[in-house]
Amino acid sequence: MRYLQRTLEDVLARAARAFPAILLTGPRQSGKTTLLLRKFGRTHRYVSVEPPDIRAAATADPRGFLDLYPPPAIYDEVQCVPALLPYIKEMIDARRHVPGQFFLTGSENLLLSRHVTETLAGRAAILRLLPLTAREMTHRSAAPFPWERAKSQPPAPLSRSSLWKMLLRGSYPEPASHSKRDAVLWYGSYLHTYLERDVRSLKQIGDLTQFQIFLRALAIRSAQLLNLSELSRDLGIAVNTVKAWLSVLEATDQILILRPYFENTGKRLVKTPKVYFTDTGMLCHLAGLRAPEHARSGPMGGAIFETAVVSEIYRATLHRGDDPKLFFWRTAAGDEVDLIVDAGGTLIPIEIKATATPNPRMAHGIESFRAAYGNRVAKGYVVHTGGVTLPLAPGVTALPFTSLF
Repeated sequence: MRYLQRTLEDVLARAARAFPAILLTGPRQSGKTTLLLRKFGRTHRYVSVEPPDIRAAATADPRGFLDLYPPPAIYDEVQCVPALLPYIKEMIDARRHVPGQFFLTGSENLLLSRHVTETLAGRAAILRLLPLTAREMTHRSAAPFPWERAKSQPPAPLSRSSLWKMLLRGSYPEPASHSKRDAVLWYGSYLHTYLERDVRSLKQIGDLTQFQIFLRALAIRSAQLLNLSELSRDLGIAVNTVKAWLSVLEATDQILILRPYFENTGKRLVKTPKVYFTDTGMLCHLAGLRAPEHARSGPMGGAIFETAVVSEIYRATLHRGDDPKLFFWRTAAGDEVDLIVDAGGTLIPIEIKATATPNPRMAHGIESFRAAYGNRVAKGYVVHTGGVTLPLAPGVTALPFTSLF
């Protein structure tokens, strides 16, 4: 499997020069270990604390274990032994001025971050690595977003059929970069591993079959308003259970919750959040889609493409070391914009259309948003599946999806 350069590499290098410890979180198989070994494998010892025997040894004698694997070191899946963290803190405090002593990885974002916040506050930089972005897959990892460019650039060449093949295979490094890998088998195995390891460790979920049904029900709601009561009723589970299971998926970076953008504009606004999977390959697998033409032309085509655009911007922003400030906008009267990017106080409205033929009517939501928020709104975009770039309305441009990378 070929290595694809990750945008986060430069951010990691800067953090290693400034902090004694760096915590790298993200879902399993997103490339955390590969990235750290490639960048720091020659200078840092490596140990995974996930195997049961190693976990038991680290738990029984943390100081002895750290003496056996002293810094500079990479501790993989450190959430398996949270008891190590106070002793890592002790070692850091003894040499506080030395940066890059420990790299810690974990597959559980919220749980591990809480332990780090309590134990390594001010000592650890916290970064997140999600599956590959399209710009990483096309070797354009450092490319700025269209709204950051002084002038337009030609999009990366990619046919519509290649686009939907890419969305179906998803963005996890193994199926995305290994074209002969059976993606259906890979996602099936990944799902089993995810359920058995991460889900059981985060929540005491007795019925994993019911949780898997919940996952599939959520998949067909990707890019839709998240109605907790409806989901609860359809599955026959309590609303509090739905909330708890959603927190598991957020904690393990399987989904992102997009919240509505609103200020006091005098309009009644929809305040229900939307849910998106962070990987279109997992979304398609859970939805039972196995062929690109079925993904493209089926009833979920629009949701898959919208998920792809939102998750691409989300992942690419995270991999630059930034905090994604993403929202959507919808009024009770029906005006809406699929995605609002808050770029330092400037609002970038983006409509997402699974069509190769954009038209001026698609700019209506962006024009309504601009009317509501005035000069805070910058140029807007209609992102589509085709290959043309053209103006649709004053301050609104149609862009191919490939222009995002």
